[in-house]
Amino acid sequence: MNQSKKITDGALLTAVYIALLLIVVFVPVVVSFGIFILPIPFILYASRHGFKPTIIMFLVALLLSLVFATAVSLPLTVLAGIGGMTIGSAIHRNLTAYETWAQGTVGFIIGIVIVVLLLQLLLGINIYNEMDVAIEDSVTMTKTIMDQMGLGGPETDEQIEQLEKQMYDFKDIIPSSIAAISILLAFLSQWLSYKLMNRIENKRLAFPPFKQLNFPIAIIWIYFIALILGLINLDPDGAIYLVVANVMALTIILIAIQGFSFIFFYADHKKVHKAVPITILVISLLFPFLFLFIIRIIGIIDLGFSLKRRLANGNKT
Repeated sequence: MNQSKKITDGALLTAVYIALLLIVVFVPVVVSFGIFILPIPFILYASRHGFKPTIIMFLVALLLSLVFATAVSLPLTVLAGIGGMTIGSAIHRNLTAYETWAQGTVGFIIGIVIVVLLLQLLLGINIYNEMDVAIEDSVTMTKTIMDQMGLGGPETDEQIEQLEKQMYDFKDIIPSSIAAISILLAFLSQWLSYKLMNRIENKRLAFPPFKQLNFPIAIIWIYFIALILGLINLDPDGAIYLVVANVMALTIILIAIQGFSFIFFYADHKKVHKAVPITILVISLLFPFLFLFIIRIIGIIDLGFSLKRRLANGNKT
């Protein structure tokens, strides 16, 4: 009976996945939202039957996606399948929401890396080379427009060179950018799956309140080590420089998330309306260069001095 259930669920959820994939591939306007929905059939199946049976579903989905869709669908299926399997298997093993999120993030990182390799092997697309071409074209176009508008000159050329350097520097943090994207993909896919599973399976899956989020304090030490190493005049083309740049970028993201979490906690602690921390979050994201540094400082203080625990304990006494 259990084996029959696995086969029935697998066939049904694979068909659902292929239908979603066709919509995403042939209706480009829904791609940005569809990428978060595609992992859900794999999450549902893995949450019910575990990781190993889901591998078979994943392989069948890969084959069918090539038959019914296009070669472009292969990277999407790889990403959705691996990310979905890791999140679903974590739910199957009754891991906490944040442990599931962490496992899903790793799964999406692996999926993105495999997709990048597939693009290079099958289509000959090298991301770094494509970025070089795009940067060169952008800089050339900018210079041409400036000259045509009569705004060319030494100062303008210097500004364009600085912009070009910043664009090339972005290439160095591609790994941490992949991690950040994976964090977002895992969170939204998991959150949507929780909502669906609670409705159709009468479960009570949910993330703990954001205000209770606490990352390990080790993140601060990793951040400060990367910060100190960043002050050393490292070779920009060296491996150590790339590692430091990516570790720094990723820890900054995590510390900022911790800072936002404290703001939500403090607002609740002081009985401030929820609209206030939400407004702070939105404004900070809209104007990151003005506010994210402050949010990062708040995150560091919260982690380093356990501000949430101190405030909570102080409220009890």
